Amino acid sequence: MTDIIIIGGGPAGLTAAVYARRAGKSVLVLEKAALGGQITWSPKVENYPSIPAISGAELGDRMAEQALALGAEAEIEEVLGIDDCGDYKHVRCEFGAGYDGRAVILATGAKPRTLGIAREEELVGAGVGYCAVCDGAFFAGQDVAVNGGGNSALQDAMLLSETSRKVYLIHRRDSFRGEEKLVEALQAKENVEFVLNATVEALLGGDELCGVLVRQNGEERVLDVQGLFVAIGHEPDNKAFAPLIDLDERGYAAADERCLTRTPGVFVAGDCRSKDVRQITTAVADGAVAALAACRWLDR
Repeated sequence: MTDIIIIGGGPAGLTAAVYARRAGKSVLVLEKAALGGQITWSPKVENYPSIPAISGAELGDRMAEQALALGAEAEIEEVLGIDDCGDYKHVRCEFGAGYDGRAVILATGAKPRTLGIAREEELVGAGVGYCAVCDGAFFAGQDVAVNGGGNSALQDAMLLSETSRKVYLIHRRDSFRGEEKLVEALQAKENVEFVLNATVEALLGGDELCGVLVRQNGEERVLDVQGLFVAIGHEPDNKAFAPLIDLDERGYAAADERCLTRTPGVFVAGDCRSKDVRQITTAVADGAVAALAACRWLDR
């Protein structure tokens, strides 16, 4: 029987593991892919306090090494669901595996929605990105494109317009879903061009992106850009836990900064939680809060 089972091995989950181990609790981290989470996709991280620049892969490795060095255990498992057994929770995994824990922290994250076109995954970190806040500075003085029509896309375009030479804002409809004030502010920018009624059809270039092929009003057009930021939303992976936690209309765990759920002994942390800002710093903050909350619950 483990004190705390953490589902998800990204920054939130690994931070929770560090705090729980320092509090003397036994910890098991279950991660379906690789420890470190989505931060490992980032070629360079420059907004993590005390570290001027580091690759996402190295930062993820450091977090994992710290948690494991403190005594946390980890298994590569895909979780299918959780059974509430009263004094403990039974975590069901693929191929019949199961683990029992007195408390559970859900830190499953949220993955960006992708365009689903050829070479997209191949060019992630080589011109294709999903976080302008994280990676926009790498394209200072260059031409970039943003794909999306909501507030996130509009905000990304606004941010990029401050440092990039040219910003194309690509949207499949003839109007945006985002706030009108943001649209008006972007219209006033000389280096921002709206590409409406358009979809990205292909990514151009060899090892690095050098352009995108769009279809606009039925005709093909090439945009010579060095960066493409896809901002069409994120997808949490919380459906399997719906019997134990409340979800909002988008599928995120409906929990505030206390990281509590309606089920005693089940906590949430990181990007899977309903929140306004999803950054590595907010993920690690959630991890600390959730771990301390779980420890208090165990010590009650």
